[in-house]
Amino acid sequence: MGFLPLVILVVGLVVLYGTVKPVPQGQEWTVERFGRYTRTLKPGFNIVVPIIDRIGNKQSMKETVLDIPSQEVITRDNATVTADAVAFYQVVNAASASYEVNDLTRAITNLALTNVRTVIGSMELDEVLAKRDDINSRLLVVVDAATNPWGVKVTRVEIKDLAPPRDITESMARQMKAERERRAEVLTADGEKQAAILRAEGAKQSAVLEAEGRKEAAFRDAEARERAAEAEAKATQMVSEAIATGDVQAINYFVAQKYVEAFRDLARAPNQKFVLMPTELSGLVGTLGGIAELGRSVLKDGDGGAVPRPTTSVPRS
Repeated sequence: MGFLPLVILVVGLVVLYGTVKPVPQGQEWTVERFGRYTRTLKPGFNIVVPIIDRIGNKQSMKETVLDIPSQEVITRDNATVTADAVAFYQVVNAASASYEVNDLTRAITNLALTNVRTVIGSMELDEVLAKRDDINSRLLVVVDAATNPWGVKVTRVEIKDLAPPRDITESMARQMKAERERRAEVLTADGEKQAAILRAEGAKQSAVLEAEGRKEAAFRDAEARERAAEAEAKATQMVSEAIATGDVQAINYFVAQKYVEAFRDLARAPNQKFVLMPTELSGLVGTLGGIAELGRSVLKDGDGGAVPRPTTSVPRS
């Protein structure tokens, strides 16, 4: 009598364990009845028919990272490139991922390998190295379309590394160095050109300013000479009028002025080692006396007094 309850308890626990199926978050389980797929269990508490139903496959619904092994690929211009990639995919239909393909991970890996060879093989080496984003976009479109019947969504396919052969790498390094040197020479030449232009502009402005200065100086010199000529003409006119009125002092002044200027030029000459003084110093004294008498006459004339006739004679040479 005590053994039967124990058997019933054990059978009840077995049935309960086979009936209640708690599914973790991020997973989905398929249910098979007599080996045939019937439904998918979602995360949480689920009940199945014991003995008749069983769990088929447990699929992770989280995004999964899949490394694509490296391989050597020949480009369109017959250059060999070593390429490896990485793929990100997510199962969106647990039943399709379980029953539409055998070994889902291996299938996606081989599909990515073949499409990497196809995409890179249709491009030249320079395009492969410069247009990595285009390669990623083309791979994503092709792989995602191919895995769609398997209940898988491929979110990204990225090329991790592209390694050309060593000789091509060295050639590219030399080419890059030559290009940088060429740019440096171009920048240096451009700088020298700009400097030469600035120096020429500075010289041009300096010449213009110098020419304007000479023009202004010549204008002022001409104006000064014009005024000196006017003063000389006026003085000559005054002397002529004085001579016409019989004023001998004006003649003495004019002759004395020229006499003194000639003697001054003779004394200032750079090739003169000594100066000969006139033998008749009384002539020079008389000339100076005539100038003084003329000055007194002008002063008296300005005061309204009578101007006496000078008695000084013209100096002798």
